[in-house]
Amino acid sequence: MPAPKLLIGAAMVALITVSGCVTDPETGQRSISKTALGGIGGALGGYLLGDIVGGRNDRTAKIVGAGLGGIAGAGIGAYMDKQERELRARTAGTDVQVIRQGDDLILNIPSGINFAYNSADVQPQFRSTLDRVADVLGQYRETYIDVYGHTDSTGSDDYNQGLSERRAISVADYLSGHGVQSARIATRGYGETQPIASNDTEQGRAANRRVEIKIVPISQNDLRR
Repeated sequence: MPAPKLLIGAAMVALITVSGCVTDPETGQRSISKTALGGIGGALGGYLLGDIVGGRNDRTAKIVGAGLGGIAGAGIGAYMDKQERELRARTAGTDVQVIRQGDDLILNIPSGINFAYNSADVQPQFRSTLDRVADVLGQYRETYIDVYGHTDSTGSDDYNQGLSERRAISVADYLSGHGVQSARIATRGYGETQPIASNDTEQGRAANRRVEIKIVPISQNDLRR
């Protein structure tokens, strides 16, 4: 039943906005806390908590073929801590939100700052921000990168699905063209199927129009599969 799902989603987003944010002491940037995100994963973002796009076997084969390595298990947390700090510092002052979930990082990018209406072309004013993101991702090579596209519910299901896919591909292509190894990147469009707010208001629709970049550490165990 779609309507109840949206009402639950809107209520959970409101709860997070009020009580689920934390402030990074180094940068002052606010983000959703690990506890808050974990608590809503089943209701809103289960796709973010699942496996990487395409599964690890196929993705790892590309990683090995590209000559990339993995992180020793004991070092994964510290590796992702450093990457998180750099991403927060490099995106400070933008609308990009950096979220930590376990050892994974998620960048939430509202589509209004990177795409014109109904367009999948990255806007010129957003390129400097993506350049900074690409620079950090290029330095931290031992990670898988998933790019997810989302829309609001305006328009047909088929059109929204296609637009979300094109936007995810556009961001992925930009990253791979700016120093991020393409073997690490996969994309998926979700259309309007994964709202994080109600589509009944402009504010909610704006929140739902977004691109997310999920960054997952490549472990040495992955490479032994």
